Formats: sequence, C-alpha cells, structure tokens
Amino acid sequence: MEYRRLGRSGLQVSALSFGAWLTFGKQVGDTTAQDCMYAAYDAGVNFFDNAEVYADGQAEVVMGDILHKSGWSRDTFVVSSKVFWGGSKPNQKGLSRKHVVEACHAALRRLRVDYLDLYLCHRPDLNTPMEETVRAMSDLIAQGKVLYWGTSEWSAQEIMEAYSVARQYNLVPPVVEQPQYNMFHRDRVEKEYYKLYREIGLGTTIWSPLASGLLTGKYNNGAPAGESRATAHPELGWLSDLLIGEKGQARVEKVKQLATVAGDLGTNMPRLALAWCLKNPNVSTVITGASKVQQVKDNMEAIGVIEKLTPEVMTTIDQILDNKPTITMF
Repeated sequence: MEYRRLGRSGLQVSALSFGAWLTFGKQVGDTTAQDCMYAAYDAGVNFFDNAEVYADGQAEVVMGDILHKSGWSRDTFVVSSKVFWGGSKPNQKGLSRKHVVEACHAALRRLRVDYLDLYLCHRPDLNTPMEETVRAMSDLIAQGKVLYWGTSEWSAQEIMEAYSVARQYNLVPPVVEQPQYNMFHRDRVEKEYYKLYREIGLGTTIWSPLASGLLTGKYNNGAPAGESRATAHPELGWLSDLLIGEKGQARVEKVKQLATVAGDLGTNMPRLALAWCLKNPNVSTVITGASKVQQVKDNMEAIGVIEKLTPEVMTTIDQILDNKPTITMF
C-alpha cells in the first residue's frame, strides 16, 4: 500500500481507502461488511469513510461494531463522518452549531470511538453563517472530539470563504475536500480546485472513482439485473439515467475502448480506473466500496497499475475520453 499526506497536513492516509456508502447497513450483511473491512485493513487500508446519512446512521453502527471487535490499535486507522442530513426536523440537518455538535456526538456513539479523525461538512449550508460552522468545527477540534475537518462537494469559492473566516478569527481551517472524481467527472478536481492545492494545501478524499460502476464495464451490455446500483436503488433515479440512460450509452462506448487499453496493460477496467485517479498528485486517497471480499482484494491491486500509466498511456486515455479540462494560467 502507498500512503499519502492529506494535503498539507501531517496526516497520512492510504492511497486506497474504504467507504460505507450504499453498502453497510443496507446492501450487505454485517458479516460481509466485517470481512470486507478486515480484507481492506489487511491490505494496508487505514482510512474508513462514513457519514450520518448513510443508511440513516446504521452504516456507522455497523462500522463501529466492526472497529470495536477488531482489536486494531486506534493509531492504526483513520475514521471519518460527515454532517448535514441527520433527520427531517429543523435542527436535524444543515450546518448550524447545534446540529454540527449534536451530530458529532451521535457519530462518536455510533462509531464507538473517542474522536473522529476527519469530520466533513457533507454539503454547503446557505442558511447558516460561515463563521458559525467554522467556529463549531474549530471548537470540536479544541475539545479533542475531532482532529481535522473539511468539506464535501463544496465549490472552490465556498472552501476559500471557510478558510478565510478561519484565518480572520484565528480558528482552525478546513484541510480536506471530498469531491466526486473519475474519468467522466473531472472539472472540479482538475480545474476548479487547481489553485487551492497550492494556496491552502487542500487534500482530497475522492468518491465514485468507478463512476458508480460504469467504469467496471458491467454496463457494457446493459444493466445487469439485480446486481447494479442503477437497478438496486430506485431512489437514485439520477444514477440510473447516468448509467443506463442516453448519457450512459455514450459513455459505455468509451468504456469499451478503455477496456482495450486496460487489456494491453495486463489489467482490468476497475483497476485502470482506480489507478487513473491515483495518478493525479492532488488526490490524497481514493475511496473504494465493495459488497464482496474479492472486490476488495481486486481493487487493492490497482496500486500496481499506477506505474504502468506512462505519459503515452495517459494521452491515449485522454483521447478516448475527450474531456480533459483546460486550465487557464494567469
């Protein structure tokens, strides 16, 4: 396993990490969840991602039980939670001081840990003053309940506002953003955040590296019945359209071409897609998910593919994708 610093912080996270979205507490049983986490940890994974909204908190309960039973030393793993969608009542969602603090305490109970290594604001909250949210996060860090804080799916402008507020009031600034990033979703990580890596040392824990399964090649001949997120989660209508709708079909054709590149490199599409994300030096860690132990083991082998992604191979991939962001230098 390769380990990378989380942006400019001193925290080191495994290049490949493991997350609970759509699986823990919902898609897979507790025993399978445990086996997958153990397989990831044995492969060198030290970062486990979660959120209060995943399976309405049950994903954190499952992960907390596994961590409690594992016997792993607390200094050998990093665990996160994200705050925004905690419930349907007024003070159970958003980034008010009340919800941020209460959600942190609830996550600590569910995950059965004394502190969160990472605590992320799952979306921006336009109804709460930025100073209120930043101060709440900073206070949790001062109390030892959180070590580092950050954001997820915030714009570069919103991240810079939080950073500036922290500096203005001598508070702790955010150090990490968790954005979507994959071969088909590039602009935010490669273009919008471009200056933030250098100016504030932003780290990234990217999600959906396989474009919700599209980059595994499983949709090359249509959606597999009962096996895909597009069919297994009817509430994710946007995801179904992305994968098997009109937009999805155009992308499937590109996946087929990419599969040829993967074959020429002696690997498969999932590993190629993961390695491609890791090739970006501004990616601190790639969050993977799995419903089977073998998927975990297969994903971990992506580390060995990174060195095969020569400039020539990367150029070929860009030609197939035809979506490389143009960065304007001033």
